[in-house]
Amino acid sequence: MAVWVHQDEHTILAIDVGATTIKYCPVDQTGQLLDAPKRRPTPYPCSPGRLVEALAARVEETDWHRVGVGFPGEFADGHVVKPGNLARPGGVTTEVDPQLAAEWADFALQDALIQATHRDVRVVNDATLAALGCCEGHGVEVVVALGTGVGLALERDGQLERVRDVGAAIFRDGRTYDQLLGERARSEDPDRWYEMLEEALRGFALEFAATQLHLAGGNAKRVSPGRFTTVPCEVTAHGNEAPLRGASHLF
Repeated sequence: MAVWVHQDEHTILAIDVGATTIKYCPVDQTGQLLDAPKRRPTPYPCSPGRLVEALAARVEETDWHRVGVGFPGEFADGHVVKPGNLARPGGVTTEVDPQLAAEWADFALQDALIQATHRDVRVVNDATLAALGCCEGHGVEVVVALGTGVGLALERDGQLERVRDVGAAIFRDGRTYDQLLGERARSEDPDRWYEMLEEALRGFALEFAATQLHLAGGNAKRVSPGRFTTVPCEVTAHGNEAPLRGASHLF
């Protein structure tokens, strides 16, 4: 039975799946949040079936037909390419489980959610969803999602372009972007995290010849963009509502 009801039949349920938390709330056709987001812990070990079950339960709390989902890993054409931190059986502090990673590889998550919920469900990478929620449609806009891990998205004159999934890529001294820029690194040494973040942003701005950098995700609210004096373009912080707003652009 639906427990979260709005009268407008065009309301969209926005779901942002993170490595730690699943956030969800209703948005209107312009991306405006219609209520305060709700949160549930991301279930671990997070097999495809377990995530589908968790998301279907969230959808069943509503009576809306359209659902937009951000997935925290590499995703293309309705299928998981790489599951990111969801392949870690106990979350980000544990090692990748090869068997769990194999279960996720090429999993048709979008179709599975459609079949489980009988709704119009559309799934994209979570950084892509954030880009839809905060990019302005002009120039080269790079979106960096900062949360438990790190995501990356790119828009060129309003058109999304596919970019690599940076979280597990080596950033510096043999350590990955997730390890140096994720929440664990920030909580252990905020000053060092800030230094590494500025270095990463400068690198992304130069690599893509960015005209604007957008910061999204839970840790975007912890930064002051004016401090990034070596980044050669404007930096804007949007916080963790950007992916939720972006769900409206999937329809």
